[in-house]
Amino acid sequence: MCEKGSQCYEKYKEWENNEEIKIFREYLRIPTVHPDVNYDDCVAFLKRQAENLSLPVRVIEDYPGKPIVVMSWEGTEPSQKSIVLNSHMDVVPVYPERWTHGPFSAEMDSEGRIYARGSQDMKCVGMQFLAAIRSLKHDSVRLKRTIHVTFVPDEETGGKLGMKEWVHRESFTNLNCGFVIDEGIAAPGDEFQLFYGERSVWHVYFHISGTPGHGSLLLKGTAGEKARYIIDKLMDMRRVEEKKLQDNPHWTIGDVTSINITKFSGGVQGNVVPPELIIGFDIRVAVDVDHTMLENQLQEWCREAGGGIEIHYEEKLPYVPATILDESNHYWQAFKAALNGLGIKVKPQIFPGGTDGQYIREVGIPVVGFSPMNNTPVLLHDNDEFLSADVYLKGIDIYKNIILNVCNS
Repeated sequence: MCEKGSQCYEKYKEWENNEEIKIFREYLRIPTVHPDVNYDDCVAFLKRQAENLSLPVRVIEDYPGKPIVVMSWEGTEPSQKSIVLNSHMDVVPVYPERWTHGPFSAEMDSEGRIYARGSQDMKCVGMQFLAAIRSLKHDSVRLKRTIHVTFVPDEETGGKLGMKEWVHRESFTNLNCGFVIDEGIAAPGDEFQLFYGERSVWHVYFHISGTPGHGSLLLKGTAGEKARYIIDKLMDMRRVEEKKLQDNPHWTIGDVTSINITKFSGGVQGNVVPPELIIGFDIRVAVDVDHTMLENQLQEWCREAGGGIEIHYEEKLPYVPATILDESNHYWQAFKAALNGLGIKVKPQIFPGGTDGQYIREVGIPVVGFSPMNNTPVLLHDNDEFLSADVYLKGIDIYKNIILNVCNS
């Protein structure tokens, strides 16, 4: 609790009465939560926001129940490449009993912490984009480049019927996009995090066949023996990647390949050796790894284990080059100049998870992932996810400067 008495109360009332905070909290209260997301209320809310901003809005629904909302602010030179400000509408599931505040209540405590699923990931960003535009329009600013603010579905489940497909459709191509700003992650310290690339997500399943029989025997070539071999090889590789990370203090998890066992299934009874076991791995392939060599290594380990192993890929994203952050990228130069003008320090890095930015980079468009949240614990997908009101409002000013610079570059 705040110990400053009336000063805290006055600050709380200031936050509570702030129009941008009100809009943010209203958005957070719309439970666009998996599974079986219903986006109807969210789309209606976004249409109202577009109307309030006097921005034309379109709803693209190539797949039923998977709407994409696009608001556009035409620039003074609309033939120039546009800037896309992207966010996703959906949020991950919650365990309500583990929250101290209702996960879709958007309650704000005396310190200004706004609790809700999506407060960090990433409903904040979508509303900050609109708030920044509102401020620019209030200041009678006209931008050279057209802005498209996009709200997409199902990013949290891989974007398969959202951005992944949309980037290949005419409705996206017609945006004439030159540069995209997408989501980042909160930063616990003063320095902000900025992301320019992503590891490739591989969800790999080894279907391991072996000799079945009675559990009292020492049978040769059992699925269990082969499974152990595969596990040992991949866990050895995991240890090598862990050491790389430990030995390089400037590296983050995005600089190495992560490997984790996520599923293990098979067998029917305690005294029966099963004819098949299935092991699932979540592998996030670092950007400097040759995909063909890695795939060949997995196949070789299957042969060494004794054969009879099939590899199935539930997800196998290709190598996608990271966004170049140097003088050749004039969008980045404008972005960086805005940060420098605000005295903001950022740490460019590879995103540890996956975002829709990977699909946009895949079609050759540079993307930067940046959520202006510093001095904030990383709580995406966590219980009691929150974002402080003052951090949220500061982020609006940061985006305002970035948008102004990038759209006039």
